[in-house]
Amino acid sequence: MGTRKRTRIDRGRLLAGLAAAVLASGGLVAAGPAGTAGATGPSAQRPAPAAGAAAVPKHALTGYWQNFNNGATVQKLKDVDDAYDIIAVAFAEATGQPGAVTFTLDPALGYGSAADFKADIKAKQAAGKSVVLSVGGEKGSVAVGDDASARNFADSINGLMDEYGFNGVDIDLENGLNSTYMTQALKAVHAKHPDVVVTMAPQTIDMLSPQNEYFKTALAIKDFLTVVNTQFYNSGSMNGCDGKVYAQGSVDFLTALACTQLEGGLDPSQVGLGVPASPRAAGGGYVSPSVVNAALDCLTAGTNCGSFKPSRTYPGLRGAMAWSTNWDAANGGAFASQVGGHVHQLP
Repeated sequence: MGTRKRTRIDRGRLLAGLAAAVLASGGLVAAGPAGTAGATGPSAQRPAPAAGAAAVPKHALTGYWQNFNNGATVQKLKDVDDAYDIIAVAFAEATGQPGAVTFTLDPALGYGSAADFKADIKAKQAAGKSVVLSVGGEKGSVAVGDDASARNFADSINGLMDEYGFNGVDIDLENGLNSTYMTQALKAVHAKHPDVVVTMAPQTIDMLSPQNEYFKTALAIKDFLTVVNTQFYNSGSMNGCDGKVYAQGSVDFLTALACTQLEGGLDPSQVGLGVPASPRAAGGGYVSPSVVNAALDCLTAGTNCGSFKPSRTYPGLRGAMAWSTNWDAANGGAFASQVGGHVHQLP
């Protein structure tokens, strides 16, 4: 995810090396597009998620709203462009209790009170939007690694959902994730809020194989998972689902990397393309709205592809995500208008 006070450096060399290690250890890689799971693969006949999906459009635009000022346009929640269907409030913070999180409004946003913020949440919800609380970010230090911390995480998220009226939770933990206990925690949230909207924003390296902890978590909660918007940036070069290496900042990177998730067990409705809303929003990997739209077309209809073309199409693909609504506003709202408009026109 983009950072609060600075853009994150491009860790391409390190991550590309890790990607190669995943490939060598038997991660999900096919000999070529025709050698992937294909039309009879694991996700071919899977129904759409039962919970959370009802509150989110079939094709949705997700945007992260910054609860801090890092040089992007400062917004109140009500200022977020109407094109965004899911708004992830960034970020919840760790407390002194392992696994537990809290949320505090940054005074820089200009809210007179928490009640004003809660009113903005209700107004967005009245307009058909989902507002979720994002946990983590680049500097986030939330750790859920045992029964107690999983319980603390779930209890605190449930409490914040009740207090502020959030529709759900977004998992953006960039410093490690334990699938066993995060799954346990999210199932506890779902048990108390059956209509919870659960989103994730793993880094690219976290979704290269179903054996990775993030991927395992997504698969473990796929009966109520809403969408995984992988951060297809700050990544360097990575292996696509055809085993070839693709450089970030290209339509092939978006499509070949998303293919791994689509053929690895997630329903197309649970896959979104996460990108920076402007060149300033990340250390590397920015693509223009037209490239995002081309990737959406390639995956949903098999058109406008680059050199990589998936062996089948995924018309149910959920959509796209921007880091962030603030950087989008600073960039003239190009992502909301161009990508948002395209997402909402998908069949």
